[in-house]
Amino acid sequence: MTQRGFTLVELLIVVLILGTLTAIVVPRIAVSGEGAKISACRENVQIINKQIEKFKIDTGDWPNNLDELTKNPDYFPDGPPECPFRKPYEINGATHRVIKHKHALTSKSAWVKKYFTETN
Repeated sequence: MTQRGFTLVELLIVVLILGTLTAIVVPRIAVSGEGAKISACRENVQIINKQIEKFKIDTGDWPNNLDELTKNPDYFPDGPPECPFRKPYEINGATHRVIKHKHALTSKSAWVKKYFTETN
């Protein structure tokens, strides 16, 4: 009578492989969400700046403040874009542009930080 099953060594190897894969994948997933939020914030700044230019063309003057632009349904019919990190957007009165946010990845992995700062 032969018994079928896995040996303890085979099970340990499988657990080791799964642990290694988990250690590689989990940090990447966590950081990719953060990187997506940073990209969304940058895109929002570009959208608002384009609408500031459109406002200038339409009215002949710059908006006095950001609320004058973002609360106008002609420029933002679905409401103003919001920073995924809940930081309010502000306009620079001298340049008439939105001040870019300086979000940073909070991952402790240096190679991940380096990747996102070089590609974005």
